[in-house]
Amino acid sequence: AMGHALKTIGRQEESIDTYRDCIQRFPEFGEAYWALANLKTFRFSDDEVATMEEAVENDKLPDETRVNFNYSLGKSYEDSNDYDRAFRAYTRGNALRRPNENYDPVHTEMVHDQIIETITPEFLKENEGNGNPDDAPIFIVGLPRSGSTLIEQILASHSMVDGTHELPDLPRVIKTINEQRREGDGYPAALKHYSKELALLGQQYIETTARFRKGAPHFTDKMPNNFASIGLIAAILPNAKIVNARRHPLDSCMGCFKQLFYKGQSFTYDLVELGEYYLEYERLMAHWHEVVPGKVLDIQYEEMVADQENQTRSLIEHCGLPWEDQVLRFYETDRAVVTASSEQVRQPIYSKSVNSWRRFEDHLEPLIEVLDPLLRKLPSDQQPSNMN
Repeated sequence: AMGHALKTIGRQEESIDTYRDCIQRFPEFGEAYWALANLKTFRFSDDEVATMEEAVENDKLPDETRVNFNYSLGKSYEDSNDYDRAFRAYTRGNALRRPNENYDPVHTEMVHDQIIETITPEFLKENEGNGNPDDAPIFIVGLPRSGSTLIEQILASHSMVDGTHELPDLPRVIKTINEQRREGDGYPAALKHYSKELALLGQQYIETTARFRKGAPHFTDKMPNNFASIGLIAAILPNAKIVNARRHPLDSCMGCFKQLFYKGQSFTYDLVELGEYYLEYERLMAHWHEVVPGKVLDIQYEEMVADQENQTRSLIEHCGLPWEDQVLRFYETDRAVVTASSEQVRQPIYSKSVNSWRRFEDHLEPLIEVLDPLLRKLPSDQQPSNMN
């Protein structure tokens, strides 16, 4: 816990020392190894790799312990350019974790169907003016490992924006709707029974997020999964800004497959389920762009890497902020960052993560097959080799 705290506030060397002290005291505590790997910029010693290789074969250890060791080994092998071994380690880690996750892709699709059927242009037109007019929130949505932390760090470098983190408050609004069950309906169908009370839901969000703010006119909410709730945001907080972090589909999915999440993101532990979830994400985002045109700004990670200033200017303009040069030096901003990208956003933009999926292309056939309709729409140089 001390190591995590030190990492969050940017004291990396001290966090590494603390994690290694933990390992010395508890050599079979796999979570400490994953904490080191999850720094993304850390490299294991040969002795540490040997210890992990022994641990993953020890079936007397708890499954979750071996999950941590497998993900850590995968990161180590990848750092050594041994991509086949890395993928095998990631796959073993995912296979051990998946049975302990509660995820139903059919249920996800059904919920998204209900959202699309409920939050239509007609619904929003009928409720125009019924939401809370506060323009403070800036929502950053998308899928995990798609550049949302970078976008948040850029915005948090602006003097008029408080950078927070992945806030639980919008899901709590949905929980409130489900608890009230207007006319017997839960979310999203119950929204049809709110009308002018939509403003109260928006006010609930503004009040509960106040604990994360430090007095700036605006603040970020970087909960990626809020992409499914863009229509809700448009109804209860019509003046909020929304930014969608996008990345190449295979990089986005592979980034998730390599990431051991503390909790949530239960769709990430199987390549086919990952691909299907990505298609659901695309389906919902297409709906929102049609229902609330211009409301959401898509920021493509690869374009941000290639053209930082112009992409950043578009971002700042969309959020209604005046230009400040320090947003280009986001890596100098001293703030707590709790996500897996914490160390990466403390350095200037780099391009080594672009098209990193090609390292594992030979192993991604199940994912490529699911994403085929999307991948065929990409330029030929961004498609898998067997599509060219």
